[in-house]
Amino acid sequence: MKKIYIAGPDVFEPDSVAIGKNLVQLCQKYGYEGLYPLDNIVDFSQQKHKIAQNIFDANIAMIQEADIVIANLNPFRGKEPDSGTVFECGYAYGLKKEVYGYLSPACNYIDRFTEDERFAKEGSFYDLDARVIEDFDYPLNLMLSCSTKIIEGSFETVLKFLKGRE
Repeated sequence: MKKIYIAGPDVFEPDSVAIGKNLVQLCQKYGYEGLYPLDNIVDFSQQKHKIAQNIFDANIAMIQEADIVIANLNPFRGKEPDSGTVFECGYAYGLKKEVYGYLSPACNYIDRFTEDERFAKEGSFYDLDARVIEDFDYPLNLMLSCSTKIIEGSFETVLKFLKGRE
């Protein structure tokens, strides 16, 4: 049975344990074993840096154990996905794992900026701080979009996609 590492900022939600249980159950429904970061056992009585290192090491071990990573790439605290999730995708890609992300909607990145949040100049778009906004017809930064199969929808949408290619 293939193992799926479940990446995403869901671990920060108030009901993160219940979310994880649901995602693991969805994996089982489609014939996979789900690995959810909060299933790791960490001693929270230590110093903060030691706790952080233990969480990092445990998540790295889970990614190494997994065959596939499915990541929640929806915006988190802004227009971009969670930075920890992005790291996990890149790490898994470097290990030659299958990496999938879900996003809703999966519109072009440039379209995440309203007319009031961007301006055009010399054929390019810029944010209000005059920084170029990528426009490659991808839903996210090219580094993530070129390394991760991004699917519009939900975690279950990705599971259905995976089952459909078997």
